Parts: sequence; C-alpha cells; structure tokens
Amino acid sequence: MKKGILREATVDDIPAIQFVRNAVQENRLSDPGRVTDKDVRQYILHRGKGWVYVHEGRVVGFAIGDLQDANIWALFVLPEAERMGIGRQLHDTMVNWMFAKGIGTLWLSTDPGTRAEAFYRNAGWIEKGKTNSGEVYFELSRPRS
Repeated sequence: MKKGILREATVDDIPAIQFVRNAVQENRLSDPGRVTDKDVRQYILHRGKGWVYVHEGRVVGFAIGDLQDANIWALFVLPEAERMGIGRQLHDTMVNWMFAKGIGTLWLSTDPGTRAEAFYRNAGWIEKGKTNSGEVYFELSRPRS
C-alpha cells in the first residue's frame, strides 16, 4: 500500500468511520447499532477529536480521542490495511494531541488476547487491571519533559 494522508476527521467522514468500525475482525461490536452516527459526531465535534487515514481516496483507518474522559474512544484499521504502520500513526497523533491538551494520563480498554492488546503494550501502555466486562484496562501517562 502506498503512502496515504492522515488528517482530522470531519462529519463527512462518519459513514467511512462506521464502515471501518464494522469491518474489523477483532473487537467487533456485538450490536453495530450501539455506536451511532450521532455518537461519532458528538465525539469528534464536542468531546474530543478524530483523525482518519485516507489511502487512494478511501478511509482505511481512524482514531477518536475523548478529552472529557481522557479516553481513547476508538482506534481501528481495515483488515487489509493492518500491519502497515497506519494504526501507530493514528495512535501517536491522537495521544500527542491529547497530552498537548493537558491530559496527564489516558486510559482505554480492549479485549484480552487480541492484536489490539499487543499493539497497546508495544506502544507503552501499562495494564492496570480488568474492567467489569473482562477487558484489559490500560493507562498511558504523559512523558516527563
């Protein structure tokens, strides 16, 4: 895959974001209706910010950070675009932005035994326990300068 463009997400990207979110093979939503277009709009316009990675005119990955809860709300890449560094570019852009906004510690949760779990460990996230639903709970603190 040739190099694409990483840019801020807009409301016009919501259909593509939903497509990517529902095309993943791991961490699938049991009910795709649980994350509505209205939810995505709220997160990218009011709660934080989102980014998309566009390759050949098509969104192949996205990330959304929630400043209100200091949470990584979403980070997903289409299966055919995995293992190409796209997820890491989205991750680093989102995390750096959130830290620059003054967040000291971020958190997220993900299913155990998944590539996502390994991805976050490799990115420096520290496991802090399990959620009530059995997901791995991670935290990442802003580096000291």
